[in-house]
Amino acid sequence: MSTTQPFGPELRRLRQEAGLSLTDFSVALNYDKGHLSKVERGERSASPELARRCDAFLGANGELQRLAIRSETESDAPEPPATPSPWAVGRREVLAAGTGALIDLGLTLSGQALPATTDPLLPSFRMQFDQLRKLGQSTAPKVLLPLLEAQTRTVTGLAASAASATRAPALLLASRFAEFTGWMAQEAGNSDAALGWTWEAAELARAGGDPHLGSYALVRRALVTFYGGDAAGTVALARQAQSSGLPPRIRGLAAQREAQGHALTGDERDCLHSLDRARELLASDDARSGTEPVIGTTHVSDPAAMTTGWCLYDLGRPKAAAEILDRECRRLPPHALRTRARYGFRRALAHAASGEVEHACTIAGEFLGVMPTVPSATVNSDVRRLARELSRFRSSRAVHDLQPALARALAPSHG
Repeated sequence: MSTTQPFGPELRRLRQEAGLSLTDFSVALNYDKGHLSKVERGERSASPELARRCDAFLGANGELQRLAIRSETESDAPEPPATPSPWAVGRREVLAAGTGALIDLGLTLSGQALPATTDPLLPSFRMQFDQLRKLGQSTAPKVLLPLLEAQTRTVTGLAASAASATRAPALLLASRFAEFTGWMAQEAGNSDAALGWTWEAAELARAGGDPHLGSYALVRRALVTFYGGDAAGTVALARQAQSSGLPPRIRGLAAQREAQGHALTGDERDCLHSLDRARELLASDDARSGTEPVIGTTHVSDPAAMTTGWCLYDLGRPKAAAEILDRECRRLPPHALRTRARYGFRRALAHAASGEVEHACTIAGEFLGVMPTVPSATVNSDVRRLARELSRFRSSRAVHDLQPALARALAPSHG
């Protein structure tokens, strides 16, 4: 453990203060009594899931989670990449030219309409971007990445050779290609490449007259730290992206990420406060009428509600999480396989933690069949958690039947 105060004795103290017998406590948490007894005696370590559940049930305000956090998960936020990403096509010339385009066109605010003099190729590339984004929902990221990288190079090269009046729109579109390339790199399991592409996207956007995508890059970086288990880094990065001068959508997405960071530490008060702020920002008229292509998810109709369900599981409230995720997942479009799998496995986790093991296996079985089509390193983190959760119910026929599919999904070839 990363602290001198043992988790087990503190858990026993809080349980006894609450007037609960070990039997009552095990029934309430849906955990084996013998396992909990070993945890309290220090013979077994507490998993993050168990720590969250104990913390929430006993009202420990995150203290039990902090006792269970291992020191190796406590790392600093990543720094900007020291070397440029491999796409650079006359990068310095393009960015320098973009500054001139910014002066010529007076593009100082995000969301300003593209001028009528844009290159005739740009609408075609914009349509390709929309199609690639759609393909990202039903195609393996490693298949899409070469095409995304090539398109980013092509549009950047178009900007390098364009007249000043058409350069800025090309740079802005190139930045969106680069940002989406970063997301697919993260889905492919390459966090370093994801951060590199995200920073390149921010530079291209600034050169094209959008000073705000750099702040969204902080939100994307916070996603990398979040999946790495670095709650403090996630919160710090997300807070940097919430200054008052930024567009409401970026601030709303950043507030959601901050909430997820707070949930990892069991800080329910700050988590729910951040979610309230996200809900207000994302529902504003300014957020709904922002720039195109839309920043962030395009398939979740109510991102704040879906994130609330996500966070409630991390806060140790699986029943409440399952109710919200069930409702919000029904609203996802059928073609959005990647998004459906992402939240589907979180639903399965919530139902399993609530003791609804057969229902959890039914949900997971549906999406395990999809994983070969849309493999995801980030989704795999929840698949691993689900496998650990279900391992407590080995006598269940549903769990037994699901094990081969779980093993295939977690094999290296699907990483």
